[in-house]
Amino acid sequence: MTGRRQPSAASRIPNIPLRAPGLFITGTDTDVGKTAVTCAIAWHLRREARVGVSKPIASGCRRDREGLVSTDAEALAHFADCRVPLEVINPLRFAPPLAPAAAMSADESLDVPAISQSLQRLDAESDLVLVEGIGGLLVPIDASNPQRTALDLIVAIGYPVVVVCRAGLGTLNHTAMTVRLLRHAGCRIAGLAVNRYVADTARAEASMSSNGGWLARMNDAPILVTVPDCPPASVAPDRGRLPEAFLDAVGLYDWTGSVGRGRPGG
Repeated sequence: MTGRRQPSAASRIPNIPLRAPGLFITGTDTDVGKTAVTCAIAWHLRREARVGVSKPIASGCRRDREGLVSTDAEALAHFADCRVPLEVINPLRFAPPLAPAAAMSADESLDVPAISQSLQRLDAESDLVLVEGIGGLLVPIDASNPQRTALDLIVAIGYPVVVVCRAGLGTLNHTAMTVRLLRHAGCRIAGLAVNRYVADTARAEASMSSNGGWLARMNDAPILVTVPDCPPASVAPDRGRLPEAFLDAVGLYDWTGSVGRGRPGG
């Protein structure tokens, strides 16, 4: 017994070998700020390297003349100055705002080759790659196999993982479960990004004053950045906007020290 989660033969995604180092950005839940944090990381790293960005799977996409478009993918491309086509950044797109498996037709399988090919193109044209997940770790991503989840994709890519978490009530439980699942699967934890922190304690939930310390202690993982509270309307990566305070907070950390190599093929 290794203590690690071993994917079943049916749920396992073959390793996607990538030359360039990178990071996988996941979250403890949906709407915790994964896209905004990934965009800010990309914005800082693009000054030093060619940054490839990937949103392998997206739901809730809008329908344009050219087909389905993910606003998350558009935001990632903008902040990274990534010039590859959007369909490479985001190969799998669904219109319903649902978990990918629920947005698929009955018994539809995950198009693993499309994801692999898009990542390999980004790999060939980039110095490093940032991959943003969808939802939390156990979001189902394959209608034909309900056991296949976002975690299986993270394992197949093998990059170190940044966990974006909330600052307020409930984050200790959600973050600890996420980190424990990642470690159980053999993933490397780069650290935590605490989002929507309220520095003004008069306005903050009581739990926020202690959660930062407890997040680090419970998970034996560093808090890489703590993003301050910003007016919701100002945090609009889909419109090319992130507040200066948000960008400054994310830029306090040297992200080049956390990027790592993925898994070998096989």
